[in-house]
Amino acid sequence: REPAPLTVSSIILSLMSLLSSLFLALALTEMSNAFVVIKSHVSRSAAAMSDEPIEQDITSVNVLGTPLESCCANVRETGIGTGFYRNGFCSTGEQDLGRHTVCVSVTEEFLKFSKSVGNDLSTPIPQYAFPGLKEGDIWCLCAERWVQAYEAGMAPKIFLLATHEKTLSYVPYEILSEYAIDREKADKVLGDLNEQRNKLNNLL
Repeated sequence: REPAPLTVSSIILSLMSLLSSLFLALALTEMSNAFVVIKSHVSRSAAAMSDEPIEQDITSVNVLGTPLESCCANVRETGIGTGFYRNGFCSTGEQDLGRHTVCVSVTEEFLKFSKSVGNDLSTPIPQYAFPGLKEGDIWCLCAERWVQAYEAGMAPKIFLLATHEKTLSYVPYEILSEYAIDREKADKVLGDLNEQRNKLNNLL
């Protein structure tokens, strides 16, 4: 038996069916990604409100090349941890398009500047587990936002040991170290690393 000849209408129906399947698959993927982010924010915020310690992010590295330290696990006793994943660390990943990788201590001057350039960090946004920042708060800032503030002479001080290595894609270590609150500690860490490196070279 010969197959039925293709008609314009049958081809159009087939294409419409294929497109519908593709759109459905894309929609389900986007919903799944959004659910992962929301679930992460909620679970991390709940953990911060409990007495249980926040897990260390042993998979991430800071700008010194050592394990990433916690930035702030409980902002002003709100139960909210900083970072894209709200786990207290300036960790990043594929979903973090803004690269929230710089651990900063915000000032009123910086907050006013940030708001003036369209990035209001003072107003709480509960649906994103964002408490709204005040002077003295420690928070994971987007790398590009820190560079923007730096170029305007408004960059806040940072914690090198809690700043993710991805930040180095936006600004060199030499500049970051000029704004480091923990520079003395960072220098000691680098000194210890260089000493270990020299010992290893001598053995080889």
